[in-house]
Amino acid sequence: MTYKILLPQEIMQEGREYLESRGYELITGSGMEEEDIIRDIPECDGIIVRLSKMSDRVFEAAKKLKVVARHGAGYDTVDLESAKRHGVTVLNAPIANSMSVAELAIFYMLHCSRNFKLVEEKMLEDYYWAKLRTPKVELDGKTVGLVGVGNIGSRVAIKALHGFNMKVIAYDPYKTQDQVPEGVELTSDFERIFKESDFVSLHCPTTAETTDFVGEKQFSLMKPTAYFINTARGKLVDEKALYHALSTHAIAGAGVDVLKKEPFDPADPIFTLSNIVIGPHIGAATKEATDRASLHSAIGIDEVLSGKKPSWPVPGF
Repeated sequence: MTYKILLPQEIMQEGREYLESRGYELITGSGMEEEDIIRDIPECDGIIVRLSKMSDRVFEAAKKLKVVARHGAGYDTVDLESAKRHGVTVLNAPIANSMSVAELAIFYMLHCSRNFKLVEEKMLEDYYWAKLRTPKVELDGKTVGLVGVGNIGSRVAIKALHGFNMKVIAYDPYKTQDQVPEGVELTSDFERIFKESDFVSLHCPTTAETTDFVGEKQFSLMKPTAYFINTARGKLVDEKALYHALSTHAIAGAGVDVLKKEPFDPADPIFTLSNIVIGPHIGAATKEATDRASLHSAIGIDEVLSGKKPSWPVPGF
């Protein structure tokens, strides 16, 4: 029997070759929206999901589906309870993009530290004001507070410690001190991260526990010279509170790769601010990370359909 794998969006050649060499039939989807997948999925045994959402309606239509592989670390676009009810295994690729996202977190720290958005806005209007009057700081010797020390957070910690001579403190209730990189000080005090850090960087998934868990209180604890970095998920942050903290200069600035609404709403007032740099969720968009995610997704699909224990199951599967 030939298993059919639905691809609502294209994957990289490494992943295609891995599956095709093992006899899988790859089905090119007619689109990435919910209705497209519902139309395409009834005869498919597996699916590799990039931007598409796996809703309960999709699982209802997927009568033969056995495995969903998320082409990346996050899995908040998959209805996990529905997957369990329908007996579908859900996988992700937690280590595929960790280097790329960690590098981007450092990039946002550097961008903020040099106040580069304001510099770029002003340098043609008033060269010397942009050069001399915009506040700028080094990373060297500063404290970075990490919320989450998994694959990505650990890489950020190592880069901060050894590349920039920073002090690293971290909050992660699922880690012990011996499970984090040497030199990282793990704390059980969530508020301490915001009080003491010059840069606060989020590296945790969206769950019921973490949705909007950074808001007005946390921003009020931060130093007025501190910066907020989010390369994780937009749902982690109360964006009205972030806007208020930035617009009133309660914090110095922010670098975020994600917002709650993606694609972005051009009318969102956060885009009018000069002390925030925003990226269109490009943390995992490097060639290297995309290649790895495609290959790891393909490996996971094959493991499940071959009856093997999957290397990267989503927790609970």
